[in-house]
Amino acid sequence: MTEGCRPSNHDKDSLKLCDVSSSNLIDPLHSFIVSVQLDIHVIRRRQARTGSRSFSFIRDHWKDIGVNDLTSISSVMSNSIVSAYRNNVFSNPFFTNAKCESKVSPYRTISAAAPKEEYSCEFGSTKFYALCGFGGLLSCGITHTAVVPLDMVKCRIQVDAAKYGGIVKGFKVTVAEEGVRALAKGWAPTFFGYSMQGVCKFGFYEIFKILYSDILGEENSYLWRTSLYLAASASAEFFADIALCPMEAIKVRIQTQPGWSTTLREGFPRIMKEEGISGFYKGLVPLWARQIPYTMMKFACFERTVEVLYKYVVPKPRAECTKPEQLVVTFAAGYIAGVFCAIVSHPADTIVSKLNQAKGSNFMDVAKALGLMGMWKGLFPRIIMIGTLTALQWFIYDSVKVAFRLPRPPPPEMPESLKKKLGVN
Repeated sequence: MTEGCRPSNHDKDSLKLCDVSSSNLIDPLHSFIVSVQLDIHVIRRRQARTGSRSFSFIRDHWKDIGVNDLTSISSVMSNSIVSAYRNNVFSNPFFTNAKCESKVSPYRTISAAAPKEEYSCEFGSTKFYALCGFGGLLSCGITHTAVVPLDMVKCRIQVDAAKYGGIVKGFKVTVAEEGVRALAKGWAPTFFGYSMQGVCKFGFYEIFKILYSDILGEENSYLWRTSLYLAASASAEFFADIALCPMEAIKVRIQTQPGWSTTLREGFPRIMKEEGISGFYKGLVPLWARQIPYTMMKFACFERTVEVLYKYVVPKPRAECTKPEQLVVTFAAGYIAGVFCAIVSHPADTIVSKLNQAKGSNFMDVAKALGLMGMWKGLFPRIIMIGTLTALQWFIYDSVKVAFRLPRPPPPEMPESLKKKLGVN
């Protein structure tokens, strides 16, 4: 009996069952046991008062509570036990009524076969965009910093192909002249610059993709999905490059101008003093020319490659794949997209490297000086770098989404309304 619960007389001979629901112990079986205990208590009180040991008191008491014979007693007991068994969470699952109290995202496809994980936020919410930006920060900042040695050799090949030759010779010459530590030159502006770029690139991409999709409508978003990816990624990269440009200017000068400042702390105030704020954005136009085509290819090619892989290569639907299996598909699609990205954006990348090396030069002057063939110097190391880079970026970005339980929509499928219009089954 719970604290604060007091028995009351029932015709001075029986007890009223106390309400112990607050203890979460009342179920049919427990109720029956408690009632039997109270009945025994009442019977003993009657016997003590009358001095009789006759079983007539027991019969009279059962009649008082509506039980007329032993069959009724056994029925009450069996019904209570079966009811308790059915309500027990550890009983046979065919008798158990499960209750789900969790809230499920409306963007989720619910499967009756197994419970689904609840998302941490709604698709398209402020938290969703913020975490996507954080994923972009990690994916771009970490990966670009990791390949700084390869990036430095690539830049030196672009600005002085005669001296550094290919990728192997470039590493040998750099280490021989400046030591192994020289391979890490420019890591600080690379990390901060590409971290800021990653926030804008991935965060704004999600924003523009949803915005343009809402403008087009469901059917047109599917029919024109490649154009949607291209427009959303180009819009995002426009702003991302504005964040990247100052750090990119410092990085290229550290890596390609011997004797210039060797750290971000020295390089930033030096450009500000010698050239003013315009010195940081001198390479913005060629940076747009390099990064916007690169990013358009990166996102559009990735999205369509994922679609193709799940449709023709992966032997089971995406919904049946585990998260590690999905991340493998992400990495493969990212590498394929990275190869195309490197080819599309390489001429502009060469111009950017040369432009930041030569003071007072402009985009057209550098392009004419390099010539068509000169713009393709350093392509092979850039394919290796960008292919690996893009694959890792998508892998890290998708892993962040998994870790934070963000909505990850599957590859798009034709809407039912469009299927009816086109007569597709």
